[in-house]
Amino acid sequence: MRFFNRELSWLKFNHRVLDQSQNEDLPLLERLKFIAIYSINLDEFYMIRIAGLKRLYQKGIIRVGEDGMSPLVQLQAIEKTLRVQKKELEKSYFNLRDSLFAQGFKILSFAELDKSNQQKAKTYFFENLYPVIVPIVVDSIHPFPHLNNLSFGIVLKLQKKDKSKQHSFALVRIPRFFPRFVEIQEGVFVLCESIVGEFIECIFEGFEVLTWCPFRVTRNADFEIEEEEADDFIELLNEGLKARRKGEIVRLQVGRSEDKSLLQFLQMHLGVGVEDIFEYDLPLNLGALWQIISHPNYARLHLEHFSSKPSKKFNPNLSLLENIKKEDILMFHPFESFDPVVELISEASKDPQVISIKMTLYRVGKNSPIVQALLEAAESKQVSVLVELKARFDEENNLGWVRALEDAGVHVVYGAVGLKVHAKIALILRKEQERVAGFVHISSGNYNIQSAKIYTDISLLSSKQEIVADSIKFFHSLFAGLSNQTHLNTLLMAPSQIKPSILNLIRGEREKGEDGEIIMKMNALVDSDVIEELYQASNAGVKINLIVRGICTLKPKVKGMSENICVTSIIGKYLEHARIYYFKHGGIFFGSADMMPRNLERRVELLVPIYEKKYQQELLGILHTQLKSSVGVYELNSSGEYQKSFTNGLDCQKEFESLRF
Repeated sequence: MRFFNRELSWLKFNHRVLDQSQNEDLPLLERLKFIAIYSINLDEFYMIRIAGLKRLYQKGIIRVGEDGMSPLVQLQAIEKTLRVQKKELEKSYFNLRDSLFAQGFKILSFAELDKSNQQKAKTYFFENLYPVIVPIVVDSIHPFPHLNNLSFGIVLKLQKKDKSKQHSFALVRIPRFFPRFVEIQEGVFVLCESIVGEFIECIFEGFEVLTWCPFRVTRNADFEIEEEEADDFIELLNEGLKARRKGEIVRLQVGRSEDKSLLQFLQMHLGVGVEDIFEYDLPLNLGALWQIISHPNYARLHLEHFSSKPSKKFNPNLSLLENIKKEDILMFHPFESFDPVVELISEASKDPQVISIKMTLYRVGKNSPIVQALLEAAESKQVSVLVELKARFDEENNLGWVRALEDAGVHVVYGAVGLKVHAKIALILRKEQERVAGFVHISSGNYNIQSAKIYTDISLLSSKQEIVADSIKFFHSLFAGLSNQTHLNTLLMAPSQIKPSILNLIRGEREKGEDGEIIMKMNALVDSDVIEELYQASNAGVKINLIVRGICTLKPKVKGMSENICVTSIIGKYLEHARIYYFKHGGIFFGSADMMPRNLERRVELLVPIYEKKYQQELLGILHTQLKSSVGVYELNSSGEYQKSFTNGLDCQKEFESLRF
């Protein structure tokens, strides 16, 4: 086979994340952070990817993909891989917990507390948990309840205190608004379920609690919307969000218990196969470790905080719009501050000569100052915004922004029919003397001030006439619903232009043979057409370096197929999110698109060519620095395994922190 399996490649990416939790060069809470990221990633993988494979299998689809694996074979291979990773996760967690304990930072169960803290935990239970939790004895009158996606609680085995000694089972769901880890005193965190388990007998009068264990369910959270048949897209989306809570159960996580009747009870009522049941010795829902990781009093257990530097490319004596009019400005976030982007929208909202602001919003986060500026601008300007309501797991947040924007008089479009709008672009039009001047911002990342501090991204500010003209055309096509067939003149737009252009650029290097060179930095490489062209370029002698953070289905270093292709992945303090594509004889580009069929064929994306030599050199310098890096670097071999670099050489992210761009 010429391709690795997509899902198994993703699992290897998540394993690289988990591997960083064992990196003794990192402070303890930084290592704990990677366990939280691993766990959150895995939740989403189950909710979407495994749910999708199960759906294919249940429909009787046995067709194999380009990797030769049917849905059933993939599910079996995934389970086998995750069983191995579970052992590594448990080992890593307990090693970290012990190391944190030595630093006075404790994660404990109720039984491990001293008497003073046990009394505090008891007070917490009766003052906070007792009034809210809902106990359910499952019997003929009280059926087994519906458990929403990612429901967390405990299952109990009870025995009547009367002569009958009759056994019963019960559930107690623990609401999500309670902290997963209860801080009893500074630096001492207690597992919430252990407090509930200790005192829950007081609720079940007439029963003795024989045993209990925690559990957590994961459901299919994917849903499809037939946009063409929708009279009211928002109503349809709301229905989809409700359905997400009730999807088929795809995983049951339980705490390990010697009494297997607890697990049997859950399995019988939930209808989960043994292949989807995972028993843990460690706490469930480790994604909630963010609560501990973000504790304000333990900075010494984190990497040194880095504050993004103001870019030296701006003249402080000029307004942002005047700076952009003077020359294009390329920025590398978070090493250069994202503040100018926020200030640009804010400045435009207040400028009386600005007549129009257009933007795409994908994941903007909560309390967005950019959206607040748009709300203010709507009072005196034409403001048009595309909010992508199909941004997975951000749908509810985006719905809230849609309502606020529409209430303020903003013209809002919810997306493009049949396509997801993933391009990140803003267009400001300003009345200047006898003409309308345009100012454009395009980025590889979202308009989100939180992620802009931890994701590496490239963005461009430009007033060049050709970029402005393409941006106007882009928004016209977007609002008119014509994105499928629109071609731009300078920028490249998916689904119509990016893939053909990338294929032609690779062919251009192939024609140069050994003088050809390609460097591509992206989040994922899956598209088989792109991969086949890279194989052919490799066979022609082209030197190819691929920096792929996540999924890579290309097989490197295979004789006669990909001998000249090297694939590396960088996992570090910042999430590598920038997409940069360099072709020695074809130019250098950045944008929002990964090399995946969904990005190239089913999304609206933008790719930006860079013509200024200084910015070409800057982007190429970023790529070369990453290729020289050895810290947090993993190299993919021809068997599909990633070899970790064990040298203490260059850390590209640390290097970027020290530079002034």
